[in-house]
Order: sequence, then C-alpha cells, then structure tokens
Amino acid sequence: MTGDRWTLLLLRGERSPIRQFSLSSRAIHFGIGWLTVLVLSLSGFAATVGIDGAAHLEARRLDLENSALTQELSAIQGRVNSLEGQIGQLTQMDSRLRLLAGLDSIDVEVLQVGIGGPSTSGPEGNALWPVDSTLSKTAFVIAYDLNVLERRAKLLKSSLGEATDSLMAHRDLLESTPSILPTSGLLSSFFSKRRYHPIHHRPLPHEGIDIAARHGTPIFAAAKGKVVRAVNMSDYGLMVEIDHGYGYTTRYGHASRLLVRVGQTVQRGKRIALVGNTGIATSSHLHYEVRVDGKPQNPMNYVIAGAVP
Repeated sequence: MTGDRWTLLLLRGERSPIRQFSLSSRAIHFGIGWLTVLVLSLSGFAATVGIDGAAHLEARRLDLENSALTQELSAIQGRVNSLEGQIGQLTQMDSRLRLLAGLDSIDVEVLQVGIGGPSTSGPEGNALWPVDSTLSKTAFVIAYDLNVLERRAKLLKSSLGEATDSLMAHRDLLESTPSILPTSGLLSSFFSKRRYHPIHHRPLPHEGIDIAARHGTPIFAAAKGKVVRAVNMSDYGLMVEIDHGYGYTTRYGHASRLLVRVGQTVQRGKRIALVGNTGIATSSHLHYEVRVDGKPQNPMNYVIAGAVP
C-alpha cells in the first residue's frame, strides 16, 4: 500500500509476468459498499422468494383439503338423500302394516319431524365457521337432516313394533276363528231358530248346519284349539267339542268315529273324526255348530266362501 492507494500483485506461475493493480482506498471502500448492498439485496430477494413459495405451498395444501372436504360433504349429502328415500319406503310399509293391524296411521305432521324439535344452534356454532362459512352451512344442513332422520327412524321402530305386536295378536285370533267348512259334502240344513224337526216332527231350533256326506268322510277342525269333549251324547251321537279361545267353541256331531281325545291341542285342518249317523240322525251327515260365549251362531257367517280343507 502506498499512501492512500492499494497495490494488488497477481502471479500466475514462475515464468508468467507479474500483473499489478493499484486501487485507491476510496475505490475499495466504494466497492465493498456495493458488494455489501448486493449481498443484502440477494439475501432479501431469496428470503422473499422462500416465504412466497412456502405461502404458495400452504395455500395449495389448504385448497386441496378444502376440495376434499367439499367432495366428502357432497358424498355424505348423497347418502343422506338415499337414506331419506329408504325411510320414506319404510314409512309406507309402516302405514300398510298399521292398517292391517287395525291401528290408526301416524299423523303426517309427526312423521315430518319425528319425535322432538330441531337444534336451536345455527351454523355459526360449527367449528368450520371461522375457516369456511359456506362449508359450515353445508355441514349444518347435513347434521340437521341426519338428526331428523334419526328421530324418524326411532319413531318408525316404535310404530313397527306396535304394529307387529298387534298383527301377532290378530294372527292368533284369526287362527282361532272357525273359518272353514269342516268336511266336504252337500249343505242339507241351515242354521235356524225354528225349523221342522224330521224326527221329533215339530218346530225346534237348529243351532248349526248339516252337511250331508258319505259315511267315513274325514271331519276337520275348523280352527286351532283344545279338545274339551270327545263323547257319545244322546242327541249328537259321537261328538267332538273344541275350545278355540276368544269365546269361540265348535261342535261336530253324529260322527262314526272319533280321532282325538280330551285335552289334545289341534290345528285348523286337523282330522278329528269321521262322518256317520250316530245319535238322532236320519242319514249320514255332519252336524256342525259355532258358539260365541256359549251362544249359538250361524256357522256360515264365519266360513270363508268355498273353504274346505
């Protein structure tokens, strides 16, 4: 260094000439200043680019998450709509079952909302609200629909249970109701409060119907029940009496042979005797009676048209 100047010597090799550069202190300070500014500028630019890149990546990630959440909510809404359609079908089935069970249909207004009222909180209470108000509203609607469907499903479960219990009770009643002709043959005498008796030769009540049939034709139980009498009576001859419950009893008279015993449980269509002409009878036939709470009823009021086992 000479005075306020700096001398820089550059030597490339032993045989190469020496190169000499002379710079003033002011020039060196100026260069160092610009170099510092350049380094700082480049550092700031790199930092800015890095921050912007990170922000861009974060924004991209959030966009992907938002898109995935939107698609997921849309898929859930589709499933909710499908579930609503299935609940609607169950509602129609429930209405038909209640009709068959003799129950009133559920009120339409009750079906619309199920049991209980909707939530009073709005979409603002959802955790998504500060992030995305639109998605928060969508999630709120889906949650509301699910709550309604859940209440409606609980209502239908209770209603279907009630209808099933009623149908089971009705089924037992139907199975216990005398609803078939006990044998095949010709209806020869009808139920009557006064008819001319062919043997006693005077008007007497005829508390059942007579079915003319060949000797030995099977006689079947008209409904399920329990045999309470299987005896030989003077008027009825060989006779079976069945208690069906619900106040129903049936009698089958003039049989040639009994095939059941007292205390035996029988089902509708079970063979219980064979047609004959025992007791007071002029020919081979079945005398069939239906009694409700001990009072004679017209058997034809209970017989399904043409129903023969």
